[in-house]
Amino acid sequence: MRRFSGKVRVRAAAGASLVVALALVAAGTALLLVLKHNLVGQADLQAENAAREVATQIATGKPYQKLDLPDGDERPVVVLAEDGRVLAAGDDVRAVDGKSVAQQPSAGRQPGGSDDDDDDDDQKIKPGEVEDEARHSGGTATVGHRTADYRFATVEAKDTRGGKAVVRAGSPLAAEREAVGSVRTAMLIGLPCLLLVVAGVTWLVTRRALRPVEGIRREMAVITASTDLSRRVPEPGSRDEIDRLARTTNETLGALQASVERQRRFVADASHELRSPIASLRTQLEVGIAHPELLDAEGAVADAVRLQNLAADLLLLARLDAGERPADARIDLAALVREEVSQRVGDRIAVEVGDLEGVEVAGSRSQLGRVLGNLLDNAQRHAAGAVRAGVARDGRWAVLRVADDGPGVPPEERERIFERFVRLDDARSRDDGGAGLGLAIARDVAERHGGTLAVRDGSVFELRLPVV
Repeated sequence: MRRFSGKVRVRAAAGASLVVALALVAAGTALLLVLKHNLVGQADLQAENAAREVATQIATGKPYQKLDLPDGDERPVVVLAEDGRVLAAGDDVRAVDGKSVAQQPSAGRQPGGSDDDDDDDDQKIKPGEVEDEARHSGGTATVGHRTADYRFATVEAKDTRGGKAVVRAGSPLAAEREAVGSVRTAMLIGLPCLLLVVAGVTWLVTRRALRPVEGIRREMAVITASTDLSRRVPEPGSRDEIDRLARTTNETLGALQASVERQRRFVADASHELRSPIASLRTQLEVGIAHPELLDAEGAVADAVRLQNLAADLLLLARLDAGERPADARIDLAALVREEVSQRVGDRIAVEVGDLEGVEVAGSRSQLGRVLGNLLDNAQRHAAGAVRAGVARDGRWAVLRVADDGPGVPPEERERIFERFVRLDDARSRDDGGAGLGLAIARDVAERHGGTLAVRDGSVFELRLPVV
């Protein structure tokens, strides 16, 4: 049950049904209130009209026993004197608000003129006039043997001799209650049916909309189980959010596939690169053990140094691949070049320092020093007789250039040389050409610092970093 209720379709259908139910209940309540108010207003108007008709007859001087009163079943009317005596009542009207009309004093008596002790309110209505404002109230009336609820209108009037009479006329509320009850019943029956329709439509629409998502999920489950990253999830082509989700998922799978393949090649190339110096070092040590006089100590040390350098390169690449962020120190590139060149005392060709413009960049001093060292090592391997380094500023960029007078890099190879474990044909010697990681590390570090590294004019390597 928990699994079923947790589905998106169920939650969407339940949510839509709840929203529609709340809206319909609010709208239905408002409708019933408005309908009841209008019907009660209509009943008040009918009662007031009946009361004014009788009051007008009184104001014209018509005797109370001859008043033309409406049928008691439709409009119960009672005319009262100031002292509460019943002056007239409609046919079959027996009680009003539980007060029996038959028990009142005689209704055939004609009231006299106005008394001197009438209050100020009595003086507002002159003889032969009817009160302008009617008062409305709810109550009950017994007509014949049936008691029902009514809306009453009360109007005061004075006859031609100044006698005041109070006319109360009622209008039945049975029609109002029947209408409100019918609407309420219709809503109670129609609301569940409408909610079922809304839930069903929402279920179907959501199911259709989420069908591509289910296809994506199934394909991802297959890819996860098979570890076949060459597979792709289906793209519905609907150009909506789900289609963009499928495209993004495929892009992620493509990037993951490329990363895994790059990692596999990296492991294979690293194993291959490590095999040669390890085998050479082992051979030299075994020969040295068997024939100490033939031990090549310098070669063994060179192989050990090469292994150390290769391990350091692999460790740095692993940290870069793991997303290591460079430090946020301020580095003067000109000072970095002078310091790095001053430490290279054993180079085959002395490095010539060109123009050094003072510009500062943000990053890791050790990593940028490693980039400069790798570029100088590459220039030393290919230079004929000159290696030159310089720093300049180009707008918001700091530019570090390392150039040599070697044959240069062919245009078609200027991007491939930055791949890992790549050596050009004239640099395939593992003793002279290195492991093919220096330029790859240099570009990775440059990109981590928000810059670029590229080959310009054949044998000029240009590092561009944003100026602080």
